Amino acid sequence: MKKHLLAIALFALCTTGLNAASPKKVTPEKKGVETINRATAEAHIGFLACDELEGREAGWKGGRIAGNYIISCLKQMGIKPLLAGDYIQPFDVYHAERQVKGKRWQVHPDSIAELKKVVHQKLALRNILGKIEGKNPNEIVIIGAHYDHIGYDPMLEGDQIYNGADDNASGVQAVLQVARAFLATGEQPERTVIFAFWDGEEKGLLGSRYFAMNYPDIKKVKGYLNYDMIGRNNREDQPDYFVYFYTAAHQAFGDWLKKDIEDYRLQLSPDYRAWDNPVGGSDNGTFAKLGIPIIWYHTDAHPDYHLPGDETQKINWLKIVDITKASFLAMWKLANEKKY
Repeated sequence: MKKHLLAIALFALCTTGLNAASPKKVTPEKKGVETINRATAEAHIGFLACDELEGREAGWKGGRIAGNYIISCLKQMGIKPLLAGDYIQPFDVYHAERQVKGKRWQVHPDSIAELKKVVHQKLALRNILGKIEGKNPNEIVIIGAHYDHIGYDPMLEGDQIYNGADDNASGVQAVLQVARAFLATGEQPERTVIFAFWDGEEKGLLGSRYFAMNYPDIKKVKGYLNYDMIGRNNREDQPDYFVYFYTAAHQAFGDWLKKDIEDYRLQLSPDYRAWDNPVGGSDNGTFAKLGIPIIWYHTDAHPDYHLPGDETQKINWLKIVDITKASFLAMWKLANEKKY
């Protein structure tokens, strides 16, 4: 009997040692997901939507400070610049003299040439662009969010600053957290990943349009993931709700989200909207017009849209973190799946 008990004890010790020496492997995706958190979201949004940035209007001081902040974050993480050793893609936009009604800011060279013939306005804007190089240099995916908002109005009574916490500091924090998550995986993606922060979206998708017209490798882009307002509740009785737009021809985009919500127990209730021609709404339109498949995360309208009440304390932190996690998982697949 003693020999029998000794054998059982030895077997238990050997088995325990074997299990300890062979822990369950953590996937690269899980390593990335685990870096995404509320504290980081609060830090980024808290800075970008603070009163001192005066609403981050494109071409104004607050917008430039926001761009400089993003560059500092990219440098600190070790994300390389995209263009010729520089994170900044500068460009100028033009507008008719302010008394001319019904005109838009222009970024196309032909439209600019016409405006230069008469009295006109001009703004100097900046896209901020970083990258992680992929194993295959001939394929690229982009994740982007606009970092500008609509500034401030000194003639408003009371709060005069359009802080833009949801629109779109929420999206900027997501791109920054996803960039860090990619690095945390410890693996080089198959495709090159561009991390894009667009300027001038509020004035007519100007930054993404300029990029698409001038980026020499635009035909290598295989997918674009967009954020525009991912931090608020459309209805307070549905805090998990958000809209998930994607190119209808790529049903896998919808399947990915359904599986990731289940696997990672994300507290999200998406409204899946497959879109045959997703050319409107935000910077996704710039890429959809070129036939590039898109994914767009959006929590839908709320009472503070384009008003001074769009402030940090109204963000749904649980939802914004889970959307950021879900989008990292989607972006990881965009960067690595051979077919989608």
